[in-house]
Amino acid sequence: MPFENCFPSEFGGALSGWHDVETCRLEIPGAQGDTVLEITDVDRIRIITLNRPDALNAFNEALYDATTDALLDAAADNSVAVVVITGTGRSFSAGTDVVEMAMRNTGGVESGRHGFPGLVDNLVDFPKPLICAVNGMALGIGATMLALSDLVFMSTEARVRCPFTALAVAPEAASSYTFPAMIGRHNATWALMSSEWLSAQECLEMGITWKVCEPDALMEETMKHARVLASKSISSLVESKKTIMAAIKPQIDAARDRENAAFAYLMGRPANMEAMVALAERRQPDFAAIDLVDFSPNS
Repeated sequence: MPFENCFPSEFGGALSGWHDVETCRLEIPGAQGDTVLEITDVDRIRIITLNRPDALNAFNEALYDATTDALLDAAADNSVAVVVITGTGRSFSAGTDVVEMAMRNTGGVESGRHGFPGLVDNLVDFPKPLICAVNGMALGIGATMLALSDLVFMSTEARVRCPFTALAVAPEAASSYTFPAMIGRHNATWALMSSEWLSAQECLEMGITWKVCEPDALMEETMKHARVLASKSISSLVESKKTIMAAIKPQIDAARDRENAAFAYLMGRPANMEAMVALAERRQPDFAAIDLVDFSPNS
């Protein structure tokens, strides 16, 4: 089948020149029957496309489960050497779906089979080269997962935000370790504590992304490099990544434990409640008065 017909329309003609390559495409439905994930195979590269554009590709339980299952399948598939994750529409991922999260906390939505922890487990443990092609907004887990990937490519229109302090919570997905290790402590402090947006150029200068491309060249550039890796022996790729990860895996695991403890301590406290109310009311949270009476270090 024609190569360009096997990709979401947002890729446009960026992959022209590959049109004689045979591909396989699979659409993964969510709980409501909508397609939350698209999977395309080409030249030993599996492209996983987050497909909730109306929700800016925010992770609901269905998308957490589908993405985790896709990573597990790709890890076990001897015909897949490299995985690329990207998003449909104008967003890479807007992080956790806060609407569904609120419903889940009140018992309105059941937790998934894998959920957030399962996805992070499999991002950390994924044995093959993992590439993120950031086509737009990357927020929350959409941002922190970049530091758990092996290569990052960004569109010039992409922007990144770690909103943890704006929500009065703590970092997630081992970002308290991976960000300082990847971009240095000062850059990591700003990224993780300011809750400010970072442009693609700022991400390039900091080291969050490896390359920045024009939007219509993003997938072409990503796939060019993915093909180089995919031409190599899978056993060699896996063993090489294993040696790279061996030195940092214990620190990643320890960081996740610390983050989970900090998150549990902060969730539901007055500052976090103020942040969630402010988010619903579309205003900036006011932490000053709360901190005067509620602040106490978590020992």
